Amino acid sequence: MTREQYILATQQNSLPRTEHPQLYPVGIYGWRKRCLYFFVLLLLVTMIVNLAMTIWILKVMNFTVDGMGNLRVTKKGIRLEGISEFLLPLYVKEIHSRKDSPLVLQSDRNVTVNARNHMGQLTGQLTVGADAVEAQCKRFEVRASDSGKVLFSADEDEIVIGADRLKVTGTEGAVFGHSVETPHIRAEPSQDLKLESPTRSLVMEAPRGVQVNAAAGDLKATCRKELHLQSTEGEIFLNADTIRLGNLPVGSFSSSSSFSSSSSPSSSAARQTIYELCACPNGKLYLSPAGAGSTCQSSSNICLWS
Repeated sequence: MTREQYILATQQNSLPRTEHPQLYPVGIYGWRKRCLYFFVLLLLVTMIVNLAMTIWILKVMNFTVDGMGNLRVTKKGIRLEGISEFLLPLYVKEIHSRKDSPLVLQSDRNVTVNARNHMGQLTGQLTVGADAVEAQCKRFEVRASDSGKVLFSADEDEIVIGADRLKVTGTEGAVFGHSVETPHIRAEPSQDLKLESPTRSLVMEAPRGVQVNAAAGDLKATCRKELHLQSTEGEIFLNADTIRLGNLPVGSFSSSSSFSSSSSPSSSAARQTIYELCACPNGKLYLSPAGAGSTCQSSSNICLWS
């Protein structure tokens, strides 16, 4: 026996021995145990309620693998079915409806569509309101759906109407504040065409000529002061079966040089029914009784009077 074993054997024999050893319980007992069970039960109930609410929300909101409710996520983007409301700004690249239904944008107030550049500056705006539709842009165009032809365009310099036919259906016609340049003005069938300037003068001019044609009606030109027909290089040609110039002044001419003194009053009165149309050097016209010869050259006093 070694020395260490002897020392340990003698120490164990010298320790007092007790008949009833003291035991110490291990664990949670009493009110602590009851509180622990209560919290575990409360946590279990909360988890069950939370799971039930999650399942109910998924059922009500119609969550599926493709999306949520009326919202479907496809390869081409997001698809919305039915009526959708957006309370915050919506940023998209393209919005289009189905092939068999229209696209409706509705708001309790104005509907505004803005276009901005890469710096965030506003370049175009379209506002649809209760009173008017306003467009703010550098150039506004309306094109045909089939051919892409520009039907209407407007910018700061000019307004272009590209339709083959412009029709004005108002009872008062069309009012232009400034000049109008057009190759053709025509009224509806069985309707009269009237060009009128109530307070100013009406001027029609063209580099090669102005043609006024009334195929099945009368042509009437009325003015308050003067009517000018001017041709710079050509002539003014009036072609009609009968040309009447009313309210012309009638000049008096002595018949002593043209009529014989032996002519009777009845024959003289018969000759007075025929008149000549004379023109003065200043362009004025007058009527002069026709005699044996022309009396226009000898009636210079009539030019001063007329």
